[in-house]
Amino acid sequence: MDAAPAAGHPRSSGPSPAASVRTRVTIPLRFPDGYEVTADAVTFHGLADGEEHVALVLGDPTAAPAPLVRLHSECLTGDVFGSARCDCGPQLREAVERIAATGGVLLYLRQEGRSIGLYNKLDAYALQDAGLDTYDANTALGLPEDGRDYTAAAQMLTALGIGELDLLTNNPDKAGQLRELGVPVRFVRPTGVFATDSNVRYLHAKAERTHHTIALPEQAGPGTVSTLAG
Repeated sequence: MDAAPAAGHPRSSGPSPAASVRTRVTIPLRFPDGYEVTADAVTFHGLADGEEHVALVLGDPTAAPAPLVRLHSECLTGDVFGSARCDCGPQLREAVERIAATGGVLLYLRQEGRSIGLYNKLDAYALQDAGLDTYDANTALGLPEDGRDYTAAAQMLTALGIGELDLLTNNPDKAGQLRELGVPVRFVRPTGVFATDSNVRYLHAKAERTHHTIALPEQAGPGTVSTLAG
């Protein structure tokens, strides 16, 4: 079931306007656990929202019947500083290795805090500490529960020559938006669920409020990974 569009953020539909590749450069990546891989980082002209999104092309996207693609929303706290309040950092690490193994693309989208920005996200954290869940905290600040629009992602995929794809996500809204934008999603491949004592409430909120296909363990501990769902 696709999640409903977020209030105050109308969803785009139909084929997206054309964008083009701006630069492509090879970057060796190394993660804190020692995993290393080489990626082609691609930037773009003409993205609809004007943001500096980047694509990481990993492995050979033409090697499989459909390349594996992840739309990963920027999370400074989780991706860079290793915050345990979310599962973004572990999902990013997992996605890079899985995509590199089969061939595909990771789109790193500048959508901090589900597109509310870093400062607002930290304000929402304070409200979560007072008892609100991640979605109610956003609305208490006068912001959408999820303000992300994936028009730019569709443009990036088209500019890279990606047609039918397999989407790596637990969020049904990503597949729903891409299909509405004319991007054929063949299969949705679930990510791992990296549940810990610090983020299990956040994960429950995603499952209950926006129908993320995640299965949570009864109790979570450091480094717990639940069974894949969907």
